[in-house]
Amino acid sequence: MGDLRNSDYYAKNQGNDVSSNHEGGFGVSVMELRDLMELRGSEAVVKIQEEYGDMDGLCQRLRTSPTEGLTGDDLDKRKEVYGENLIPPVKPKTFLQLVWEALQDVTLIILEVAALISLGLSFYQPPGGDSGESCGTAAAGAEDEGEAEAGWIEGAAILLSVVCVVLVTAFNDWSKEKQFRGLQSRIEQEQKFQVVRGAQVIQLPVADIVVGDIAQIKYGDLLPADGVLIQGNDLKIDESSLTGESDHVKKDADKDPMLLSGTHVMEGSGRMLVTAVGVNSQTGIIFTLLGAGEPVEEEKKKEKGKIQDGNMENNQTKVKKQDGAAAMEMQPLKSAEGGEMEEKEKKKANVSKKEKSVLQGKLTKLAVQIGKAGLVMSAITVIILVLYFAVDNFVLQKRPWLTECTPIYVQYFVKFFIIGVTVLVVAVPEGLPLAVTISLAYSVKKMMKDNNLVRHLDACETMGNATAICSDKTGTLTTNRMTAVACYVGDVHYKEIPDPGALTAKSLDILVNAISLNSAYTTKILPATKEGGLPMQVGNKTECGLLGLVLDLKRDYQPIRNQIPEEKLYKVYTFNSARKSMSTVIKLSDGSFRMYSKGASEIVLKKCTKILNQEGEPRVFRPRDKDEMVKKVIEPMACDGLRTICVAYRDFPADPEPLWDNENDILNELTAVCVVGIEDPVRPEVPDAIIRCQRAGITVRMVTGDNINTARAIAIKCGIIHPGEDFLCIDGKEFNRRIRNEKGEVEQERMDKVWPKLRVLARSSPTDKHTLVKGIIDSCLTDQRQVVAVTGDGTNDGPALKKADVGFAMGIAGTDVAKEASDIILTDDNFSSIVKAVMWGRNVYDSISKFLQFQLTVNVVAVIVAFTGACITQDSPLKAVQMLWVNLIMDTFASLALATEPPTEALLMRKPYGRNKPLISSTMTKNILGHGIYQLVIIFSLLFIGEQIFDIDSGRHAPLHSPPSEHYTIIFNTFVLMQLFNEINARKIHGERNVFDGIFRNPIFCSIVFGTFAIQIVIVQFGGKPFSCTPLDLEKWGWCTFLGLGELVWGQVIATIPNSKLRFLRGAGQLTKKNEMPGDEDMNEDNEEIDHAERELRRGQVLWFRGLNRIQTQIDVVNTFKSGSSYQGQLRRQSSTTSQNQDVTNVSSPSHVSLSNALSPTSPAGQC
Repeated sequence: MGDLRNSDYYAKNQGNDVSSNHEGGFGVSVMELRDLMELRGSEAVVKIQEEYGDMDGLCQRLRTSPTEGLTGDDLDKRKEVYGENLIPPVKPKTFLQLVWEALQDVTLIILEVAALISLGLSFYQPPGGDSGESCGTAAAGAEDEGEAEAGWIEGAAILLSVVCVVLVTAFNDWSKEKQFRGLQSRIEQEQKFQVVRGAQVIQLPVADIVVGDIAQIKYGDLLPADGVLIQGNDLKIDESSLTGESDHVKKDADKDPMLLSGTHVMEGSGRMLVTAVGVNSQTGIIFTLLGAGEPVEEEKKKEKGKIQDGNMENNQTKVKKQDGAAAMEMQPLKSAEGGEMEEKEKKKANVSKKEKSVLQGKLTKLAVQIGKAGLVMSAITVIILVLYFAVDNFVLQKRPWLTECTPIYVQYFVKFFIIGVTVLVVAVPEGLPLAVTISLAYSVKKMMKDNNLVRHLDACETMGNATAICSDKTGTLTTNRMTAVACYVGDVHYKEIPDPGALTAKSLDILVNAISLNSAYTTKILPATKEGGLPMQVGNKTECGLLGLVLDLKRDYQPIRNQIPEEKLYKVYTFNSARKSMSTVIKLSDGSFRMYSKGASEIVLKKCTKILNQEGEPRVFRPRDKDEMVKKVIEPMACDGLRTICVAYRDFPADPEPLWDNENDILNELTAVCVVGIEDPVRPEVPDAIIRCQRAGITVRMVTGDNINTARAIAIKCGIIHPGEDFLCIDGKEFNRRIRNEKGEVEQERMDKVWPKLRVLARSSPTDKHTLVKGIIDSCLTDQRQVVAVTGDGTNDGPALKKADVGFAMGIAGTDVAKEASDIILTDDNFSSIVKAVMWGRNVYDSISKFLQFQLTVNVVAVIVAFTGACITQDSPLKAVQMLWVNLIMDTFASLALATEPPTEALLMRKPYGRNKPLISSTMTKNILGHGIYQLVIIFSLLFIGEQIFDIDSGRHAPLHSPPSEHYTIIFNTFVLMQLFNEINARKIHGERNVFDGIFRNPIFCSIVFGTFAIQIVIVQFGGKPFSCTPLDLEKWGWCTFLGLGELVWGQVIATIPNSKLRFLRGAGQLTKKNEMPGDEDMNEDNEEIDHAERELRRGQVLWFRGLNRIQTQIDVVNTFKSGSSYQGQLRRQSSTTSQNQDVTNVSSPSHVSLSNALSPTSPAGQC
């Protein structure tokens, strides 16, 4: 790890502990333990022997027992002396910091400057009384003094509305941050670890582990603290997260007992004494150094003699630069064990990065295009207004430019500028990112109730586009409650569990001992918690099924285990995916050895040369006997959907002692004892969930390690396959034969012949799972790229979970490593929860579309009205402050209202949208254009003939500081009411007639519509000069509301027009069409377009990013979309400067939004 003891942090934080050496009556200080944890291998063993005698000596000094653990009465003192097992999270931003960030928005700054100039100039009075004449139309108009003095109001009102926008933004940020932190603490509490306290094995939240605890570690764990191994069986650790070395390190109590937090247990099991927690653990030290600033670079290089340094440093500076977004970022999944970050950085180099999320790709292009259009419109507006004013005054009326009139002219130019900015403000859809955020955050919160713990926000949306799900069998499709229901013992095939009397005492003893000793001692069957309930199965479920068999044979496994405790087991070959078996060696009283073995029946039987007969004596077991047994026993069991496990044993002489490391010789020449058929019933809700998936256009494939017959039987029960259909059920061996060429390489062409029909892949290894997922994703058979979801629970499922578009890890049965690699954790391990995730994903997509339909209608109308109004009447009918209010309605409120629609079953009745479908469908385009036309006709009618209709004074051509007119108030009011009623229309985007359907199921929507209406009444009646409004009487309110209600009627008219009649609509909405298919020619053009837009951004021109900057969480979301790593904390920030190494095009914008296209030229997808 390098010598970290010189670091400033170390000195600063540990100063007090040095003085209080051996504080609290413990025989060893934090400092000594920390020194000890710096050592590796034999150095550490020597140090322990020199300082403490042996491990027992160290345990005594820490006042703990290696077998019974802590008594639990001095836990607080231990936390005080040695620290708690958590790394303090980054301090959240204060509300004022968030306000300051919201103020950084370019558009707001432009508005503020314009408002301040307008404010300053309004107080300037030109000298001399005849200025009115000499300054021409600039000062014309019947202004009395009171009105002239009221000139400051507009500037002040704009400032006030800016303040409102900033406060709303900051509050949004603040509440989002609070939500994320809540979610984070929930994730931390979820993670439990097994420790021994008071001789009882208990599950503790990771944060409660203290120095001196005896922790039980097993395959798949992610170590939560540093410790020293007391006893281990075949223990191998992946320390790449700390050292960068990918080889697994063998740990042994006598040779290398040092275990470090943040590392993964890849094989075996054992017990460790916890010696350092929280900030004192190795991971904690790195974390704290990362937070401590630049001087640490030196030490970091020592720690990680690896190339990832570049990434780390960049990450660190990035964290500083991106403080805005970093506050929103989650800490790593378990803040008590960091260190995963470096491992991730390393993996990023070899795992091709996930493509941009479907929705993000589409939104990015759309927003950039709208931004450009808005920019052009606003520029033209300002130029036309300035030219018109100049030509009218100085050319047509031949007025000279008088110096004393300059401020008045400037005032006009400022007013024109404000109008231009207002057009831009309305044109820019800054509510888009907010809508995405709200929709995702809302969905994520609700998905928690549906047992989906979402770790990466974009996974939620990607699930809506899923076309394939590769699911595990055990625990996901089945209940994972294993019960032995049949067995073959002593040459007899029992269809039910036999009476103990039917077996010879010898066979029974060997069988009971083999099962009791050759299983993890953490696996137990506990009495039922409820009266009449089933006994509780703890630990590995297959082993629980076998222990259940022992209990059914009226024997007890616990006395046998007590007789030979875990530390007396001579050698353990733990289960792994290569062995597919587990073996335990014990030393018998006469000095000889006996090895018990159990595992998949086909695999273990191949290694058997004898079998116990009816008398319990071994007889020869010939190859033809094996074939007969497979046909008559194993296949019938498998066809009933049973998992078959073979139990066997072998005796070894005391002298010479076998070479235990020579595994192939040891695990051979076994004597079979029995074959057990274990049933794992299908979950009752799964068949229905699978039917719903198939109806929704999603193919479900089962990938399992079980025997092909068992897998097929379960697949039929689940409804994945139906007899008589054309499908493939193959095992791993056959799968590899079909997809690999003579050289053993996977060929995409061969894969494309297999995957479309494949429904069940049995006896598959984790590599097969990864190959299948990669093959489906890279395939070019269909015009749409397949979007694949994968479930996994084992450590070795990590690569497949990473490769998939969405990885689901099991919350109950899943190992920490699987959870770390996943996007969503299923807290109930249930397949039907995946279907709910699909529903929510589709709902997110629809919510964004609803919002877009509403937003674009408002945008089109507002921009055209402001633009043409300004050009014809030299003044926008909608004033800057009114525009800001409209903006607030359509951005913040509408996104809240439309993004919180709950999902319905109807979402599962259609096929996935796919990656190439334009974001704006032809129905949506029809609605946008239709409603746009209606609104423009109404607004322009009111603008040009409104004064005649209502018999009021015209508001057109009003002088600079004239009072608000009734005419323009009616236009503003009608405009807002039309938007309100159109918001109800926007609830449906597939041409449904009933727009009120289910409206009361969404109280947020109702309250926002009524709330907006109430505020509008207040603005019009009491807004006065700041809002450029004058109170309206009831009749005029009635007319405004009537015109607004016309939207609903007009909506029905639009719905009647069939899309087929509107040919031109097919091309519309294609602005998002050319999408991210890897290797496309257009890809580079797309990239250039976005690059170009980003360069414009740097000059602060494309202001749609206003929204991204205004609402910090969005930054988070878009970044999440980009890297799929929202919750992985600021440590894993994607560094745009090092991205070339990963063949990723990253462009960093001022808002820290990187729009990246992860297209590795080397990937097979590139050859499509």
